[in-house]
Amino acid sequence: MCAQRTVIMAFSPDSTALDLDGPMDVFAEANTLLGPQDGYRFLLVSAQPGPVRLCNGSHVLPDLCCEEAIGNYDVVLVASSPTYTHDPTLCAWLREVCGRANIYGSICTGAFALGDAGLLDGHTVTTHWESAQELGARFPSSRVEADRIVMRSGTLITSAGVAAAINLALTLVADHHGAELSLRIAQQLVVVAKRRAEHTQYLPQLNAPPDGDMSIFRVKAHVMENAGDDYNLSKLAAIAGMSSRSFSRHFTRVTGVTPRVFVEQARLDTARHLLEETCQPLKAIAYNSGFGSADNMRRVFQRRLRVSPADYRERFNRKS
Repeated sequence: MCAQRTVIMAFSPDSTALDLDGPMDVFAEANTLLGPQDGYRFLLVSAQPGPVRLCNGSHVLPDLCCEEAIGNYDVVLVASSPTYTHDPTLCAWLREVCGRANIYGSICTGAFALGDAGLLDGHTVTTHWESAQELGARFPSSRVEADRIVMRSGTLITSAGVAAAINLALTLVADHHGAELSLRIAQQLVVVAKRRAEHTQYLPQLNAPPDGDMSIFRVKAHVMENAGDDYNLSKLAAIAGMSSRSFSRHFTRVTGVTPRVFVEQARLDTARHLLEETCQPLKAIAYNSGFGSADNMRRVFQRRLRVSPADYRERFNRKS
């Protein structure tokens, strides 16, 4: 027999509006399909009472402040905040309520608040790919999976950035009420329902460096646009206009990965896109994405995603 579940989300000044709106819309649609008595009660909480200004300039009035939100909740979440700094009030509240919740978790950089509250220790977690290295450095007792959309670890669930909040909410609905309801909600919201916990983040790493050094940017753009080409260190260094030795050191320092790993990531991303969006044979996808052979592509998929290209297509192809 179903019963209403209470989901409470903490948010801070400069939180991303979609972190709040996405899950709210998912749970609201669940209520439409299930009826509120079997669906969800969604509450927003902030450290202090009164309107809170989000990063897009809008103001949101929380349902409760931390001092008032002292009950037992089925799900406790914390939204991202690009300007988050340690908040003792929020951290104390998280320690108290998360310990009593069936599930607790974070969206994007909300993981930093959980970390400050000591709630990431011993867990495998994810966050936005840009913040993954910092999260791992600040909370070394946790393990950060930088390319996951949604990550589970016991009663903890974490997600990547912005739109991943919707995927987290859909994952919870599927847990509570089954995959079919989650799919129906995704169809109503026009999102990709299958992009669940086993899916990984794309590789959106084409931001130009703030110091004006465009050499690495040129290499990354070239590889991502031409993933099917053959690459070696000399060719990549030539694109950057550097010696091979200097390029390798500079690329790794700037990006955090070696040139070889970046090329493999770009090829994997290209192959995933083709598997999701086309009906090309696996051999053609392997060739077009630079893996050379279907066997080599399959080995990389198994190592990186723990799934074969054929299974990946079955799960995520939008034409299926």
